[in-house]
Amino acid sequence: MKEQIRQLIEDASTIIIHRHERPDPDALGSQFGLREVLQQQFPEKKIYAVGEMADSLSFMGKLDAVEPKVYEEALVVILDTANEARIDGHVAMTGRHVIKIDHHPDEDAYAKVQLVDPTVSSTSELLVHLLNDWGYPIPAAAAIQFYAGIVGDTGRFQFRGTTSKTFAVAAQLLDLEIDTDWLYRNMYQTELVALHLQGYVLQHIQLTDAGVGYVVLTQETLKRFDATVEQASLLVNSFAGLKGMKSWALFLETEKEVRVRIRSKGPVINEVAKEFRGGGHPMASGATIDHLSEVDQVVARLDAVARDFRFE
Repeated sequence: MKEQIRQLIEDASTIIIHRHERPDPDALGSQFGLREVLQQQFPEKKIYAVGEMADSLSFMGKLDAVEPKVYEEALVVILDTANEARIDGHVAMTGRHVIKIDHHPDEDAYAKVQLVDPTVSSTSELLVHLLNDWGYPIPAAAAIQFYAGIVGDTGRFQFRGTTSKTFAVAAQLLDLEIDTDWLYRNMYQTELVALHLQGYVLQHIQLTDAGVGYVVLTQETLKRFDATVEQASLLVNSFAGLKGMKSWALFLETEKEVRVRIRSKGPVINEVAKEFRGGGHPMASGATIDHLSEVDQVVARLDAVARDFRFE
């Protein structure tokens, strides 16, 4: 499969790189990193990275605009996207050839050609392994992007998916003398409005007897703090260190729905997320419900999973 992907890339004159909607550092890092590598390796090709930008991650780079007709003869590479429904820009599926490269559990084989490995920490790490196998050089401009993706999806190398191979890839990227000071300064700087909202979050945590923590942020609350849903979603780990908590959820009310960000220290929560129009990793998932009246249902399901879990 790796060689088939390489051949498709080398045969294509136009390559368009997509990833999931509401991007995180791994989605953008893998996307921008791959664009940099391919532009260096194949200067004669047209290489595009497309989608909507997250304001908090705009420092990572600029996205391209591509007309729909360009897709007819293009190779489309979709990164870090488990389900077709989450692709940022569904025109992606109209490409002449479509490749899926991802590290989420493989539950939607929406592309005929795919490389999926849930054992790696991030799609950025997966791409570095792949590029190394192909012998494609990774320039510093790509290395900083891949490093950002790895840092983001491993929680600065804290999460369970971090392995010795992850550290080996990080070391390889660091050897390219990337500016990690710049990266951390931009990735982890916090706006004053977010700090005020974080105070509210910490004051309103609820913890069930089974060890499920949760916070509900209504539209009214977000307006009171003049905060966006995107800013609020970044606070999902702000109470991760709460003693006695096994898993937790942040509920974010929008005009049309309620987004749910779910995290865990042990109980597998992606199966619960699937029950509520979501999915993701065993320890980090997302879901969507229609109304705040359904919050108790989500908490009850997380409770059931947490109750049966014991830390070793």
